[in-house]
Amino acid sequence: MATLHHDHAGQAMVYLKGAPERILDMCEAERVGDSVRPLDPDYWRRLATDTAARGLRLLAIARRAMPAEQRTLDFADVEHGFTLLALVGIIDPPREEAVAAVAECQAAGIAVKMITGDHVDTARAIGAMLGIGIDRPALTGAEIELLDDQRLREVLPGVDVFARASPEHKLRLVQALQASGEVVAMTGDGVNDAPALKRADVGVAMGNKGTEAAKEAAEVVLADDNFATIANAVREGRAVYDNLKKFILFMLPTNGGEALIVIAAILFQLTLPMTPAQILWINMVTSSTLGLALAFDPAERGLMQRPPRPPAEPLLSLFFVWRVLLVSLLMMAGALGLFLWELEHGTGLESARTMAVNSVVVCEMFYLLNSRHIYDSVLSREGLFGNRQVLLAIAACVVLQLLYTYAPPLQALFGSVGLAPGEWARVLLAGLGLFCVAELEKWLCRRVRARQA
Repeated sequence: MATLHHDHAGQAMVYLKGAPERILDMCEAERVGDSVRPLDPDYWRRLATDTAARGLRLLAIARRAMPAEQRTLDFADVEHGFTLLALVGIIDPPREEAVAAVAECQAAGIAVKMITGDHVDTARAIGAMLGIGIDRPALTGAEIELLDDQRLREVLPGVDVFARASPEHKLRLVQALQASGEVVAMTGDGVNDAPALKRADVGVAMGNKGTEAAKEAAEVVLADDNFATIANAVREGRAVYDNLKKFILFMLPTNGGEALIVIAAILFQLTLPMTPAQILWINMVTSSTLGLALAFDPAERGLMQRPPRPPAEPLLSLFFVWRVLLVSLLMMAGALGLFLWELEHGTGLESARTMAVNSVVVCEMFYLLNSRHIYDSVLSREGLFGNRQVLLAIAACVVLQLLYTYAPPLQALFGSVGLAPGEWARVLLAGLGLFCVAELEKWLCRRVRARQA
């Protein structure tokens, strides 16, 4: 940047500031105290390198005398003939939370790359403070221009720090990463960042210091301009996606189990274990209590140590289909088996149906606990008691089932009857059996996944 000034005596002077390597090329002399001597560019370049290596952002300042009558500037006025006044180093250390956020993103399998207009040595030093590009080469904008698109894609995996980069370089980097199959999130705040923000899969603009053009081009605006917010957003996004999968893995097999009970009874010409009204009761109770609880499940341990999932990965994988079939069959076996066993041993139809309904609901309660972790065991304090909403939902469901079983109005409406302690024990045994088999299946899945890894 160059500005024209006039002092009180009318003398004109152009002051120039910018990157040291650019300013040095425009200078012919250097000022030392009150004297001016020929420029020693090698000295200033060494000083710039040493200063930048300490993580300071660099600016060189120079000036040039102009005719007193000059009132405007053109490009010819700032091409040469300047006297170097100073080299300024500005400390701009990264925030502590940014350092932690970068480490968290890297642990989550996210490659964090730093693109800056600073001196290459400054970029390396700041990158080292952030844990980016350690023991890796840095690439400058001038070097990027020498690479064709194919070569740029080849070198990108080994480079995390880019210095003296222009907006055009940022756009090329985004395009090269996308061409390599990467999902790219780009941060920026200036008007010139808009093309790269628009091109990226997720453009992230700064809310405080960002320009309106950057905000319009971006999909996400950081209200606090804090990189740590991005890491928090990734964590929350993964937690929401996990909870969505947990909800599906809970609802599909529970509904599938209810359907299989009725289908099996019809196919084998058995007495229906549950009436239509009783099935409606089960759906009303479990959907309004158990199903909603998983939406409030906190993030699992190790959530940010997982690699990113492939963008094309379906929500309902083959593993999900297997889990749905397994739990549906277990629920059918528990409820239908208990119903038939009770009838075989002389229990009345209404009592057997009451036990079948309660066994379905109890199986769903146990499976709700099991669903809190898709792969990991829930046999821990955190797994069993870590979600207060799940415990409240189970407590509410227990109360509703006791009312269903013993409240005279509900007995008249649904045809239920009271159960003896021994009958309740068999109902609980059906739910506990499902829980144990589901935990065993997860243990086997973990072993298979560990061998594949």
